[in-house]
Amino acid sequence: MLTNDQWQQLLAGFLDESRELMQRCEDSLNELSEAPDSQEAINELFRAIHTVKGSAGLLGLDLLVHFVHDFENVLMAVRDGNQRLNEPLIDLCYRCCDQLSVLVDAVSEGQTSDPNPEKSARLLDALKQYLPEDDEALGRSLVANTTETLARDRDQDTWHISVRFGEDLFRDGFDPASFVRFLAQLGQITDISLIDSLIPSDLNQFDPESCYLGLEIRLYTDAGKKEIEDAFEFIHESTFLRILPPDSKTEDYLQLLAELPDTRGRLGEILVSVGAITESELQKALDLQSSSVSGKKLGECLVAQESASPQIVSEALKRQEKKKPTEPGAFLRVSARKLDDLINQVGELVIAAAGAQMIANRRKDPELTEVCEEIHQHIEHIRETSLQLRMVEMGEIFNRFHRVVRETADTLQKKIRLELEGADTELDKSLVDRLYDPLVHMVRNAMDHGLETPDERIAAGKPAEGRVRLSAYHESGMIVIEIDDDGRGINLEKVREKALAQGVITAEEDLDDKAIANLIFLPGLSTAKAVSNLSGRGVGMDSVRQDIEALRGSVDIDNRPGRGCCMRIRLPLTLAIIDGFLVSVSDQFFVIPTDWVTECIEAPKGLLQGQKSGYLELRGSALPFVSMKQHFSLPGNAPARNSLVVIAHGQERAGLLVDELHGEIQTVIKPLGPLFDHLPDIAGGTILGTGQVALTLDVPGLLTSVRAMEATTH
Repeated sequence: MLTNDQWQQLLAGFLDESRELMQRCEDSLNELSEAPDSQEAINELFRAIHTVKGSAGLLGLDLLVHFVHDFENVLMAVRDGNQRLNEPLIDLCYRCCDQLSVLVDAVSEGQTSDPNPEKSARLLDALKQYLPEDDEALGRSLVANTTETLARDRDQDTWHISVRFGEDLFRDGFDPASFVRFLAQLGQITDISLIDSLIPSDLNQFDPESCYLGLEIRLYTDAGKKEIEDAFEFIHESTFLRILPPDSKTEDYLQLLAELPDTRGRLGEILVSVGAITESELQKALDLQSSSVSGKKLGECLVAQESASPQIVSEALKRQEKKKPTEPGAFLRVSARKLDDLINQVGELVIAAAGAQMIANRRKDPELTEVCEEIHQHIEHIRETSLQLRMVEMGEIFNRFHRVVRETADTLQKKIRLELEGADTELDKSLVDRLYDPLVHMVRNAMDHGLETPDERIAAGKPAEGRVRLSAYHESGMIVIEIDDDGRGINLEKVREKALAQGVITAEEDLDDKAIANLIFLPGLSTAKAVSNLSGRGVGMDSVRQDIEALRGSVDIDNRPGRGCCMRIRLPLTLAIIDGFLVSVSDQFFVIPTDWVTECIEAPKGLLQGQKSGYLELRGSALPFVSMKQHFSLPGNAPARNSLVVIAHGQERAGLLVDELHGEIQTVIKPLGPLFDHLPDIAGGTILGTGQVALTLDVPGLLTSVRAMEATTH
């Protein structure tokens, strides 16, 4: 009997696995939307749904099992070729997956009943039209199959499959006939016999929920042993299974063994490599070997369990040479909370190591300095490794947009193709989770405002089908995400008129095209003709900018009137630990992320005379700069000399006038709390090795401030 803690632990594991499986379902459906005949995607979808059902059944979660049963049967019919996967069925599968996710969430909240039984009932009724009427078709096809192949030589190329189902087969939601259906897809079943000898003779001992059946099957197929075994992969642990190859296969295996190169290998690896045995058969033989009191050899165990013939084992032993075992690779599921705790502890370690380094430098002790430098190197390695643990591929959220585009295109009655590039680009998991909503706003905005209707596109000399491309790539220590479309682009004149009408700008302001395009990020500004479920309220793009800036990133626009528009997001790779450049103004320390810094120069004397900002000629071009002392209203007299830190973001550059440069440091960014949320151009804080607090600069925000100062000056 499980304790409450054990039950909660099992339930938590099930919920985590189920949510992961639901994402796999979404990915498979996205693939099937593009290629409905992809057998691999169909199998993946079926396996994911079946695993959810099986796990739910083991935990007694009838709420899930009842809903998934018909869904699984429909997918089985698709997998077995008895049902065609068309557009309406794919849409229905999407909706069923959505409802299944709702039921999983209900279970996580402790509910035992369906929160929306009417919706579940409608979906189940819709599924029934795709279900096979009965299993008579299977019997007829098997009879015809047998009749057709009676003339064949059954023994020459026919596999013999002996299976005894586990007693809990029905309780776990399986149907013996489904395995026969799947085998029939691999080849031709030439003979099948039902084994019912385990049925109790005393009917009082008969349990209608228990399975007492077995099958002896003869299968003519070109498939290999592994493919046949995979038909029973979901019941492998509870089922007795023997797969005997046809006589002709023995010669094939012997020929393959003879042609193997003289490389070192273990017996099991050699037999698996030529297909004589499967991985599961090898594992069973290894288990038998380890439990054998007499110390049987692996070859003897394989022969004893009838996985391989003595002749094949003997030939494999001739090819075998001793080899040091290699540990197989494996994955370990770790809670995101534990990874966050690890990153936090590494951050504290970085701060402590910086303090030790400062003490060593102050004492000028060579041995202590050397030890601190060695510790610093190890911490640097730990830092990089720890951060890599939280890095995930952008494909995790990119793949969700197949459905977003599909459903939005149907709503807008437009033909739209989604293209993905750089899905393997990695980004911190904490950023990925917070990036999805802004991307949804931008993609829908591109589809609604940017792309024309099919008739409009044809009239403009474009293909009827519009294109939206999502891409990601690394650039100068940042990640860049682009949302690009081939639509009409932004109507700058319309944006300017709207901004004038709302009083956002004045008629006297002379804004360039880039500045006008950026007006769409202002609150309440929308050029939509009518408010819809997708857009028109003027809050989408404003929230996008706020969300991106909260991630220490920025977003800019590359507008191509008549040819499309590209929204470009730039983000740091991680929000946790960064390489920074330490500067000071008066007695206040500031940290500038190293990725934004391009160079440091000595500022000319008398550069500023009581002004907050100005211009400096740098290698033939004008560089706007701002005094940090004036910008943050810091007290203190001007030092004898100033330094200028040049920062860059995309095509924008600016100089920051500071009192002193302290060099590069590793720093941990910590939030300042709600009391300091109003501070402009500050992204967070960090603790230096001395215990002092340094403020981390928000570089995109600073550049925006510099632009505002330029506009005011002019």
